[in-house]
Amino acid sequence: MAQKTAARETAVQEAIPAARTRRRMRSGTVMLGGAGLLAAALSACGSEPDRRCVDRDSYDYLNGYRIVADENCTTTSGSLGKGADADWYYDADVSGGWADDGTFSRSQAVDRGGFGSSSGSGG
Repeated sequence: MAQKTAARETAVQEAIPAARTRRRMRSGTVMLGGAGLLAAALSACGSEPDRRCVDRDSYDYLNGYRIVADENCTTTSGSLGKGADADWYYDADVSGGWADDGTFSRSQAVDRGGFGSSSGSGG
């Protein structure tokens, strides 16, 4: 009986460091995962503000400007072809294909804090 008790105590003593090692590894994984999330969040806060290509002629008091395809803002003429005028609209609240409470000035969008900023007025 004494041999079984001694063997059991030895097995428990050998298992404790292994359990501690597993715990350390898990917490280390959590720390590394948290650092990765922090890095991703910080890189998303760069100096480039969020932008949408909108039709400047489509302004609606309740909705803002109608969002159009980005290609319309990358052309040299900046025109949608039907007499409409497309331009980049920065830091806007976007909902259902419409953008509102932003600015057409990129430098103003960067000055007021880029994406996620709640200050500033609409354009």
